[in-house]
Amino acid sequence: MVVKYLLLVVVTFIVVQIATNVPALSASKRLETRCGWYVNPTPANAWLFDRHGRWTIGLQGGYQAEGSRPDFTPQQWVETNQHYGYGCACMRVRVNHQTRKILEIKSAYAKPLKACRQDRSLKEPI
Repeated sequence: MVVKYLLLVVVTFIVVQIATNVPALSASKRLETRCGWYVNPTPANAWLFDRHGRWTIGLQGGYQAEGSRPDFTPQQWVETNQHYGYGCACMRVRVNHQTRKILEIKSAYAKPLKACRQDRSLKEPI
């Protein structure tokens, strides 16, 4: 009987530890600065490609991160589809590392295209 009770206590402890750590593993509560190619090829579709890969900002008819997108001057923006295209940007964001989604944009600013073009860890969108 004592062994069953101890086993129940241990299992309960483990379950509580896992349950309280799951949000920390999936959705970060802290802000991160991410810099790279901000790609907006069509309405409501947007991603940030940084040295860690692709981060979803928004999908047409679906998910959209909270917060404002960066503003680009004509010199900071490459048009690929009418006024849609890509530029170089840095963003202070809250992310979900498991889903690779940007959950919230606290601030965002455009950078010169040269900044991303000179970063060897980034591949320019085509």
